[in-house]
Amino acid sequence: MAEQNDFTTAVAKALEGVREMLQGDGGDCELVTIEGKTVFLRLKGHCGSCPYAQMTLKNSIEATLKENVDPDIVVERV
Repeated sequence: MAEQNDFTTAVAKALEGVREMLQGDGGDCELVTIEGKTVFLRLKGHCGSCPYAQMTLKNSIEATLKENVDPDIVVERV
């Protein structure tokens, strides 16, 4: 159980840097849940309705989490 808490903490910490970038563009993201190595996020503000949201999710958020937390992370939008 402690291992999952460490993983969740690492994900949340890595997301803080990403959130700053998103907030700079009038958006944000919310960590909904984590199941195994799949991270479920809700995009908010401008990011929630942006036509490039999926690219942001995979090319920015998922890439950052893979680099900083675990290379096997998958990010899904809810």
